[in-house]
Amino acid sequence: MYLARVYVTLKPTINDPQGLTIKGGLLALGFSTVKSVRMGKYLEIQVAEEDISRAQEQVREMCRRLLANPVVEDFRFELEELG
Repeated sequence: MYLARVYVTLKPTINDPQGLTIKGGLLALGFSTVKSVRMGKYLEIQVAEEDISRAQEQVREMCRRLLANPVVEDFRFELEELG
């Protein structure tokens, strides 16, 4: 069994209104060193698979088909084998 840690982020060329709002809030709170903020999604998914290659394939397909919008988002993931 594997734990997939999935990170979904907007592509660099896509406007990020949530990131801009968070940046504004941080600046208003006095965090003057903040230069930019990009908002994204983080997911943890347990995959009941013995073979790491098969687990990678399944998680990649999950990202392509549901978790990320390939038009505006990029994704990456890490797999950790669970005891």
